[in-house]
Amino acid sequence: MNKKVVLITGTNSGFGYLATIELASKGFFVIATMRDLSKKQALLKEAEQQNILDYIEVFALDVTNEQQIENVKQHVKAKYEKVDILINNAGYSIGGMTELLELSDWKAQFDTNLFGVIALTKAFLPWMRENRSGKIINIGSISGRVGFPGLGPYVSSKFALAGFSESLRLELLPFQIHVSLVEAGSYKTAIWGKALGKINPTTQSEYDEYMKKIYKEAKRSGEQAADPNEVIQVIVDICDSQNPKFRYPVGKGIRLTMFLKNLLPSTFFEMIVQRKLRKGNRE
Repeated sequence: MNKKVVLITGTNSGFGYLATIELASKGFFVIATMRDLSKKQALLKEAEQQNILDYIEVFALDVTNEQQIENVKQHVKAKYEKVDILINNAGYSIGGMTELLELSDWKAQFDTNLFGVIALTKAFLPWMRENRSGKIINIGSISGRVGFPGLGPYVSSKFALAGFSESLRLELLPFQIHVSLVEAGSYKTAIWGKALGKINPTTQSEYDEYMKKIYKEAKRSGEQAADPNEVIQVIVDICDSQNPKFRYPVGKGIRLTMFLKNLLPSTFFEMIVQRKLRKGNRE
């Protein structure tokens, strides 16, 4: 196939859905994977309306299922013989206080947000190395730089993803393979709505009052979140770039937040977070 082949995980909604449509419209061939194929209709309908159905193939893939990863790998090898760009987008967020969450919650969070990324990367990396070309785009988060109470599993998984991505980039640069990390702020996608259910203070514990503040701030941030197409443009730019860089922070206030965290003493940054929670709950 002469077209660049892009494989994207988690394409039934959010960044994955939007990136699939945008990249296909720009002439990339997109293998759009999702865990539940019953959710593919919206994607296919939009593709049909934009006359880009021939640029998209939808395939079932749960990134925590090793057999499904192997199935996708064999299908791609037989039909396309390559993957030029791998976009590890699939992920979700668990909210809640550490003491109140089960260890199984933490493991599930890492299975998808970190180990799923590693598994997909290992599946397709040998082809890229042999071809001495390729791009791996991992969808990270500002939560991979800054901790926030009530989102411990998600934050930890994104910190780990950032570390993995940086190490992987240094491993692969000699082979002309570029790894990039998109560090997104808050955007209007389904991930935060799903996470809020865990944070909702219904535990009858000493954490309740604090959790109420966190819940209100998270809900407020979700309501004020930006248009996710800003992130999609960054992804497209990386796909088009000959030599993409490693980190791509994107979103309102993200660069300032990172700058302040690196500049200020940790105690001062903690005061800012606490003040933000108090302010949000007075509004």
